[in-house]
Amino acid sequence: MQILEHRALRGPNYYSRYRAIFMRLDIGELEERPSDTVPGIVGRLTTLIPSLQEHRCSVGRPGGFLERLERGTWAGHVVEHVAIELQNLIGFSVGYGKTIDSYDTGIYNVIYRYRDEACGLAAGVEAVDLVTQLFNDGEIDLEGILDRLRQVRDHHMLGPSTASIVEAAMRRGIPYTRLSEESSYIQLGHGRRQKRIQATVTCQTDLIGYSIADDKDWTKQILGDAGIPVPQGRVCGSFDEALDAARDIGYPVAVKPVIGNHGRGVSTNIEDDHTLREAFDIAAHRNPSVIVEQYVRGEDHRLLVIDGKLVAAARRRPAHVVGDGVATLQALVERENQDPRRGIGHENLLTQIQIDDQSLRLIEQQNLTLQSVIPAGEMVFLKPTANLSTGGTATDVTDDVHPEVKHAAERISRLVGLDIIGIDLLAETLSRPLEDQSAGVVEVNAGPGFRMHISPTHGTGRDVGHHVVNMLFPDPESNARIPIVAVSGTNGKTTTVRLISYLLRQAGRNVGMACTGAIEIDNHVVMRGDYSGPQAAAIVLREPTVEYAVLEVARGGIMRRGLGFDECDVGVLLNIASDHLGEHDIRTLDELARCKTVVIDAVCKTGTAVLNADDPRVLAGQEWARGEVVFFTMDPDSRPVRQHVREHGVAFTVHNERIVMRQGHVEAEVIPVVDVPITFEGHATFNVANALAASAAAYALGLSIADIQMGLRTFHPTPGQNPGRTNLIEADGIKVLIDYGHNVPALEALSGLVDRIPAGRRIGVASAPGNRRDEDLFSLGTLLARMHDIVYIYETDSRGRTPGEAAGLLRDGAESVGGTCRVEIIMEEAQAVDKAFDEASQGDLLVLLIDDITGAIERFRGRRFSPAHEFAGESI
Repeated sequence: MQILEHRALRGPNYYSRYRAIFMRLDIGELEERPSDTVPGIVGRLTTLIPSLQEHRCSVGRPGGFLERLERGTWAGHVVEHVAIELQNLIGFSVGYGKTIDSYDTGIYNVIYRYRDEACGLAAGVEAVDLVTQLFNDGEIDLEGILDRLRQVRDHHMLGPSTASIVEAAMRRGIPYTRLSEESSYIQLGHGRRQKRIQATVTCQTDLIGYSIADDKDWTKQILGDAGIPVPQGRVCGSFDEALDAARDIGYPVAVKPVIGNHGRGVSTNIEDDHTLREAFDIAAHRNPSVIVEQYVRGEDHRLLVIDGKLVAAARRRPAHVVGDGVATLQALVERENQDPRRGIGHENLLTQIQIDDQSLRLIEQQNLTLQSVIPAGEMVFLKPTANLSTGGTATDVTDDVHPEVKHAAERISRLVGLDIIGIDLLAETLSRPLEDQSAGVVEVNAGPGFRMHISPTHGTGRDVGHHVVNMLFPDPESNARIPIVAVSGTNGKTTTVRLISYLLRQAGRNVGMACTGAIEIDNHVVMRGDYSGPQAAAIVLREPTVEYAVLEVARGGIMRRGLGFDECDVGVLLNIASDHLGEHDIRTLDELARCKTVVIDAVCKTGTAVLNADDPRVLAGQEWARGEVVFFTMDPDSRPVRQHVREHGVAFTVHNERIVMRQGHVEAEVIPVVDVPITFEGHATFNVANALAASAAAYALGLSIADIQMGLRTFHPTPGQNPGRTNLIEADGIKVLIDYGHNVPALEALSGLVDRIPAGRRIGVASAPGNRRDEDLFSLGTLLARMHDIVYIYETDSRGRTPGEAAGLLRDGAESVGGTCRVEIIMEEAQAVDKAFDEASQGDLLVLLIDDITGAIERFRGRRFSPAHEFAGESI
């Protein structure tokens, strides 16, 4: 078997409303060998992976997949189920999948859910190899497969602390975005409502407070001045200074670097000058400034304060083992490290115990070696500090904290000035006030780890992540989302997106917009290019100033990666027409319609689907629509629209040459069509439809009729407001119509407007991407010839074809019409535009169906421009 394509669909997509892995799989000779021809396959697979018994498959009951396997199914279907179960076996709960025949024999589209993208992709690769061996009676090392997948999981997964915050956010319905695959830098929410975290440091964490926590001496000074018990100590720059400090303070002492974390470089219970030197060298290796301080006897406790409230407390013990009277110390350490809860660093709930120089010194102080047999029940400590990151353990004691201790902890958080703080307190117990016992705060931590509180070694785990989320998003009704508008269809997407964005901006909203042409933030272009896919959506939703996101959604992005968001507030479906058929196994208009209905399937429960009631396939797609439905139609007498309105649904239509909104028995006038500049006094019917769609979307977002009217009245078809979309200007007496028409339906709609513009000759400049079907390019050529007297064909993107092939098909179509239209191929767009201008004379109309709008306009500079007389235009 061979994987032809393999990628993650990161949002709602053609196959699923949820994130999924897409695999295009060529099963090769196994097309002739379904599972019922492979002896013993069911028994072998269930012995290997018994949990496959739970897979229901299309049968709809446990064991359903195995029934299908027994009756006979193809290898691609088996890969789907194995890829799902491999993820389950490494801790990711997934269940959805489907395998679909393609138009090519032996090639299948395999779809399955994932939780972690890297693991989902890796599981697919492993599943293909496993199923290949299964069908060919080869050796299968399941444990080796799972080990490899666990390595992928451990490398990519979030740490426990960050994961606890993300999981709490997801329970609140707050979306999250991982901003760096190599770190725990996370965005919670979208646009203006977003908050960001780096592990347990938040965007609200005070920089001064962070600096105080990072400097142990500064911390002690602030807390000591406020009456908080802290150990007496001194900062030393040399061993001699450390020796003087230890003798002044009196042994035992603790030694630590001024700046550090995770207990690195810390030594405790130092009782003589010789040990002090070793401890000083260890600390100085971390930082040249070393603290020597009074050693406070007592248990090590961690108090976690979030948003000024104590939320968890744990008693920690340094890494240790307990003897059994038989095993050596070395063997006990190895046995302890086999605990599945222990991992490397922070990847698991506990950390493996590493024997280092400090460990060996502690062992020696206890008159032991690694080969000593430890008596039963005797505890041997292996680290000087109780940090979980060095192998320590934790016991939850939150319910035992005395009110005075709680008050002290919350006061410390205010004194230091941290929103999330971990306080290291040495005390005999937390159940008595600090003043009644030997106690002292030895350190405070910015960005403290949550592991010991989430899953303590002993005691009740605490859901501390939700305290962080509630601090960042205090409004319990807020899900930190901004309104998202997603617009799809074959034609008119860019104009509709730009018009919706304009209506919102005119109403005072800050808008992030992405479309074919640019990404704009707050009416400023920040990127130029084709931004009609999920990457563009992610860029807009990351922008901190954006209040509303308006996004163009193209077929290619849906098929390649899915949507760039999990749900939208308004989904707009404009039309379904022949374009790009043949790509991504989308070969019929019904399949294309299903692809584009993804935007209305992704509408949230309280959102709105805006549908073109004049397009039969869009109307049929209503079965996929979520939320409320608002229709738009050019036919005020449309039967389905009248029924919808009678049932108190909302519709936007044209009546008596006015755009109106209807609901029940109410008809509200929005604006006369003639007053909407992009409609060219109603002659550009396609833009009348786009204006209706934009009005419906704006209404769904809460804009008033007056807001919509003002926006429609002041949005012009100019290169400034709607670049490359029906821009009509005059240059030296020559009318110039610039548009992006690139398929037959778009050109058919444009031809009605072109016919209404008085002109001597009509001269066209056009092209089409090479990924259209031969018949589509040929048909486009015939239409170009019928619209123009002269056509200059160029080619900018062959997209897999040989250079000149697409242009040749356009020319063949144009020449097949016969008549007087002259056709010429000029491969470069700029040269074709120049040739057209050189050919034209006063009174002629140039129709430029081009990609480089800015470049074309720059070429016109130096000529005398004025608005076209027949329709509103722009003087450049």
